[in-house]
Amino acid sequence: MDIIMLTTVDNPYDPIDEFDRWHATDLQLSVLNHRRDTCSLLALFSYCSENLSDKRNDEEIERAIDEIIANDSLNIYRKVKRKKN
Repeated sequence: MDIIMLTTVDNPYDPIDEFDRWHATDLQLSVLNHRRDTCSLLALFSYCSENLSDKRNDEEIERAIDEIIANDSLNIYRKVKRKKN
């Protein structure tokens, strides 16, 4: 299974390896650019639940990321994907 995250092209930090810095920067950029922060946006598009398996929740997150990117007319979102160790 892979680790999959959503980020923006203007955030210099890696959401997988530098989450705290990435998240703080994402919050700042969302205010500066008058857009929803990435985690909140992903929460709006995904249908995760504690009643679903981890695998199913991961699949749902990737589906939501793909939907956000497909509808991103400004081309600011991108998917970051890595193999789990």
